[in-house]
Amino acid sequence: MTFSSSLADDLRPLVLDTSVLINLHACTYGERVLTAITNDIVVPDIVARELEHETGRKNGDHSFLRGLIARGKVVEAGMIEAEYELFAILSGGSPSLDDGEAATIAIAARRGFRAVVDERKGRTRAAGLMDGQKPGWSLDLLLHPSVVQSLGEDVAADAVYLALRDGRMRIPAECGDEVVGLIGRERALECSCLPYFKNLSRGAALSAPPQASIRQGRSDTE
Repeated sequence: MTFSSSLADDLRPLVLDTSVLINLHACTYGERVLTAITNDIVVPDIVARELEHETGRKNGDHSFLRGLIARGKVVEAGMIEAEYELFAILSGGSPSLDDGEAATIAIAARRGFRAVVDERKGRTRAAGLMDGQKPGWSLDLLLHPSVVQSLGEDVAADAVYLALRDGRMRIPAECGDEVVGLIGRERALECSCLPYFKNLSRGAALSAPPQASIRQGRSDTE
């Protein structure tokens, strides 16, 4: 089975939303994922502050990000005036985005970077600002060819599974079957965030094909 990443050939800096960082932490291989990718990685300071709340500190998301910043894996960025203007439109318009999404998209749009956003509203607003080019997904990071080469296919599949199970990672609906094949149906039954999760059954698990392998490639995942 071939898996590909829409980020594979994009060398621009990547701007990560809050949920993407949560997924990277949940997968347990987050720093290795970002180390394998040669793009500069940017996190808006508003996103960093969103992880400072009690839950973010308790589950380790906050310390995960602070460690990445301290070790130079991630650059924390504030917004300039033009970015604040777009941020205000995105966070105050209809449909409104949360502050982290709005800041991620504002920085990416104004600087010509690539946003990585999983939420549907944010992806739609971002595409409208970037000549129709859609943001990357968390899944694009985990299945980036450089990441798969660095981690190995089995570990990359484990990372996807953990991001789904513990981070409740959102993925493109059209990738649902492929992801289930990648992680195996038994493990998929532990990931209630999967598209069409309710359609999965124990009976389907027993008849599922062998776990898929990852092949490097490139295509847009949405």
